[in-house]
Amino acid sequence: MISVIVPCFNEEETIPLFFAEMEKVKKNITHEFEYIFINDGSADKTLEVLRKLARTHHFVRYISFSRNFGKEAALYAGLQAATGELVMVMDVDLQDPPELLPQMVQLIETKGIDCVGTRRSDRKGEPPIRSFLAKKFYQLINRISETEMVDGARDYRLMTRQMVDAILELTEHNRFSKGLFSWVGFETEYISFENRERTAGETSWSFWKLFNYSIDGIVNFSDAPLNIASFVGAFSCMASVIAMVFIIVRALLFGDPTAGWPSLVTIILFIGGIQLLCIGIIGKYIGKIFLETKKRPVYIVKETEKKLEQ
Repeated sequence: MISVIVPCFNEEETIPLFFAEMEKVKKNITHEFEYIFINDGSADKTLEVLRKLARTHHFVRYISFSRNFGKEAALYAGLQAATGELVMVMDVDLQDPPELLPQMVQLIETKGIDCVGTRRSDRKGEPPIRSFLAKKFYQLINRISETEMVDGARDYRLMTRQMVDAILELTEHNRFSKGLFSWVGFETEYISFENRERTAGETSWSFWKLFNYSIDGIVNFSDAPLNIASFVGAFSCMASVIAMVFIIVRALLFGDPTAGWPSLVTIILFIGGIQLLCIGIIGKYIGKIFLETKKRPVYIVKETEKKLEQ
C-alpha cells in the first residue's frame, strides 16, 4: 500500500482537482492507495470537501486540526497516521506533478533505495527576489550545517516504511522537514521537474512566512549563528582594548584634547547594536529550548473520518 499524505489549508478549490489527477495516475500503479488529507485549521469549506470524499471513497481518510498548527505539524500528523509500506508526501495544489509517481515507485523497487525525492530545475513564475533569496539560503545552510539540503528540493517524495519510522522517532516540537528528511541519512535519489504554477486558489506562504521558515531551518540545524555572536563579541572586545591603548598613548604624548560628542554617540550606538544582535541570536535559540521543554503536543486533532462511521 502507498499512503499519500496531503496537507491542506484553505484548499477547497484544489482538492477535487488533485484527487481527480491522482486517480488517473493510480491506474498505472498496481499498489493499493490510501489518501490522508490533513485539514490544518482551514477557514473555508476544505473540511466539507474532505468529508464528502471520505463518504464516497473508503480509501480516503482525513485529520482535521482544532486550529492552524502549520504545515510541519500537518506533515507529522500524516506520517503518524500512515499505514502503507510506502509513504508519499505531496502538496494539494498540483505544483507537485502526480505523473512522476509511477517513476518514483519504479526507482524504489528496482534500485532498492529508501527515498525518491523531487526538486525543481528552475523557479519560473516566482518573483526574482524570492528566487534569489531561496538560492542563497541553500548555499548558506549547506555551508554552516552538517546536514546537506538540496537546492530546489520539494517536500514531494516517496519513502519506505523504514525511513518513515526513523523520522517519527524525531519527536521535536520545532520541526523543519526538509532538514529531517536529510538528517536521517537514508539513500535518496532526486528527480527534477520544471516549476509549475498552482492550479487554483492562492498560496498561504507570504514572503515573511518563508523568511521565518528559513530562520527556523538555520537555527534547527546549525549553531553557526552562536559562533558568529561569540566571534563578534570577541572582536568588539579586542577593538575596545586597542582603542583604549590608543587613547592612553595619545593623552600621554599630546595631552587630553576635548573630543566631540558625535564620535562618542556613534561608538555607543555601534557597541549597543552589536550587543543587541548577539542577545537576539542567543534569544532565538533559548526560545526554541523553551518551546521544547514545555512538551506541548505538535498538533491537536478535532475530527477524523471515523466520525462519519459513527
